[in-house]
Amino acid sequence: MRLWLIGRAAAVLALLVLAMPAAADDLADFNAAVEQAASHNRVALGYLRTGNLDLASVELGRLRDSWTDLTQRFSQTPPPQLQSNPLFAQTLADVPARASSAETFLNAGSIDEARHALQAIREELSAMRKRSGIVVLADCVLDANAAMADFFVYDETPPDWAIPSSVADFSGHADAIASVMRRCDSIASPDVRESPEFRRLIDGTMASLAFVPKAVETRDNDLIHRLIDELRAFDNLLTFRYG
Repeated sequence: MRLWLIGRAAAVLALLVLAMPAAADDLADFNAAVEQAASHNRVALGYLRTGNLDLASVELGRLRDSWTDLTQRFSQTPPPQLQSNPLFAQTLADVPARASSAETFLNAGSIDEARHALQAIREELSAMRKRSGIVVLADCVLDANAAMADFFVYDETPPDWAIPSSVADFSGHADAIASVMRRCDSIASPDVRESPEFRRLIDGTMASLAFVPKAVETRDNDLIHRLIDELRAFDNLLTFRYG
């Protein structure tokens, strides 16, 4: 009897061990499918930013096609990490709806509204993943975009050099960008982390931020403007490629 119980326990353990890679593979496959769709979304956003509306429309079509494939694969059998996530089914339905809204806005010439619809897709995907504790580079890039936006306000309204708290806020926003960029660097897969393109964006951003103390020391608003121009270019490229 004891040998039978030991044998049964060993069989159960073997089944659990075999199941664990499958669950991981399910999530990896799902993340890859989402990335395929998200790549079209961010390229469409890039085309909207540069005014290439016809190409943006093409990417919207590809986004919908990719999402249809994803829905067919995962709607009934989501990865274990997402099975109890209340945002999963909602996100599956919302993404194509937002893409269709973006297409409608695009055809009507409402470019800002189209951009907002596509940005909402990025935010909704991020919220769904974070609800399940799933960490991907695209969500860190979204956080980096937010940190950059907080810093970019100093282009129009430089810090008040006579007020220490204003200067501290300025430096703090720069530090926030540096912090999230280091996190993105740590999240990226080894292949991405070592790629020249990714390194140029991460290292270039950090190199630009290294001039913030000089801007504070010299109270140089022109330097701030130049730094923000550089950071905005890195931010756009980071979103276009990895967001």
